[in-house]
Amino acid sequence: MAGSRQNIRNVAIIAHVDHGKTTLVDQLLRQCGQFREGELKARGGELIMDSNPLERERGITILAKNCAIDYTDRKGDRYHINIVDTPGHADFSGEVERVLKMADGVLLLVDSAEGVMPQTRYVLRKALEAHLAPVVVINKMDRPDARSHEVVEEVFDLLVDLGADDHALDFPTLYASGRNGWATADPDKTDATNIHELFDAIIRHVPVPDLDAAAPLQALVTTLDYSDYVGRIGIGRVFAGTLRVGQVAVIDRYGDQTLQKIGQLFQFDGLGRKEVQQVDVGDLFAVVGLERVDIGDTLADVEHPVALETLHVDEPTLHMTFRINDGPFAGRDGKYVTSRQLRERLDKELQSNVALQVEDRGDEFVVSGRGLLHLGILLENMRREGYELTVGKPEVIYHQQGGHRLEPIERLVIDVPSTSVGAVMQLVGDRRAELQKMEARGGTHTHMQFLIPARGLIGLRSRLLTATAGEAIMHHRFESYGEDRGSIPGRVNGVMIATETGSVTAYALDQLADRGVMFVTPGQQVYAGQIVGEHCKDDDIPVNAVRAKKLTNMRAASKDATVVLKPARQLSLEAALEYIETDELVELTPSAVRVRKRWLDETERRRRTRQMAGV
Repeated sequence: MAGSRQNIRNVAIIAHVDHGKTTLVDQLLRQCGQFREGELKARGGELIMDSNPLERERGITILAKNCAIDYTDRKGDRYHINIVDTPGHADFSGEVERVLKMADGVLLLVDSAEGVMPQTRYVLRKALEAHLAPVVVINKMDRPDARSHEVVEEVFDLLVDLGADDHALDFPTLYASGRNGWATADPDKTDATNIHELFDAIIRHVPVPDLDAAAPLQALVTTLDYSDYVGRIGIGRVFAGTLRVGQVAVIDRYGDQTLQKIGQLFQFDGLGRKEVQQVDVGDLFAVVGLERVDIGDTLADVEHPVALETLHVDEPTLHMTFRINDGPFAGRDGKYVTSRQLRERLDKELQSNVALQVEDRGDEFVVSGRGLLHLGILLENMRREGYELTVGKPEVIYHQQGGHRLEPIERLVIDVPSTSVGAVMQLVGDRRAELQKMEARGGTHTHMQFLIPARGLIGLRSRLLTATAGEAIMHHRFESYGEDRGSIPGRVNGVMIATETGSVTAYALDQLADRGVMFVTPGQQVYAGQIVGEHCKDDDIPVNAVRAKKLTNMRAASKDATVVLKPARQLSLEAALEYIETDELVELTPSAVRVRKRWLDETERRRRTRQMAGV
């Protein structure tokens, strides 16, 4: 079965975010005949592959995952299909780049209504660079606004634009509804009841691994897992020879070679792994027992050690500063609060997060990633694990070339109601965006594409939703480095800064209601220097948010019973990172996200402001 390379298929599922990859994998698992329904329900019911709590909360795939399906076709032939579910968001494209090494073909999912989107172009380009021909699946055919024929033309035009060869241009096309569990090669067929035609397309169009079983061993580690019982687990693919339990030569990305012993060897089986004594060429594996193993390492034959080409990952475009929490409430909430513990956690993240870079500056760490969501997910995970820290304003990474400063430029796609086009154009125009394409969609919406500096995206989403009454759909991905486009307006409003430490009172918030929007609620603990609201004007003002009402015998006890406070604005982690300016920090603890000034003392802030102004 799995020992025969003719019966092995390795396929990665790639698409833009929210085009239905994980839902389709769910249906493949349900309809392959390998699992009982009780087994799948035990895994979480819906979106079985999205096992991370953050993935379930946000409805996106963050980590690439793989499973194996044993499928028997109509002729009775049995196939072992390794499926890799990849993230769709541009910030996690580092996951996509490395796992494509494990595949021989890709299923390219495209939404039948949205069509080709920014990440569709990115993941397809990476697949073509890896010489993987796509099987195109037009998904969500149950949508009333589906336009499958136009979307197929968009995919063809995209392949031509990316310089695909004739074989890739002659792509097979299927039409599917992942939610309803059917797929068909006929776009006009509406009575399909199962997804078996997709299995048949994988077997027919995804190539058999064309690798040399008789050659010396070469296996590439593309992903890392970790267990508290056995330590680090290396996951990858055998490119030549046969991987067996015992001695192997481990060659790292720098060419250094060590002799190590594989303690246990696993092959993927369904949603789990089964222990085996060997894994044949072309199949995927998981190894336990290696003392040191990293992403990009080659497991080679001891007598003929030859390294495979190491993994290349695009450079990060955004960085921010991580440092310990030095505020008045430090240590009240978190379990890990020291620089040493932060350093250990970031070192651990570097082992599996290949798109991340960390510069240790002693008392602080400059952490670089592929975007705000990429770094935001890391911070959210750290917060939930019990870490306390503060982070500075996200800043883009500039390059120098020929004496010119270059900045990262992103391709931004916005779909909005046609009545909001003017507001969107003004908003992105102020951020140095250039309109590339604009077309009507469905008579009521307009599809627009821009090239915009990456720094112009910081804080754009919230303002865009406000300008369009929450109806804008926005996606972006890295395009290239380009000339610096000049200054971009920052935050328009100032902030309200607490002058006293204590518990927020309803009386104080009522007195401040006409000054702006508050970020805190009655009973919440605040400290001097914490930002408690947004001022309605452009300057910062000090406020006392803990002031209590002076009680005298001249007031009735029921006098404040009718006071109604305006709802506070609750800043999420990503919203807080987008909101702050260079003299401010976001404080993260397991139970709170606070925004504060970098210098808590008002006198110190004034002195620093004068220094920066050169006075």
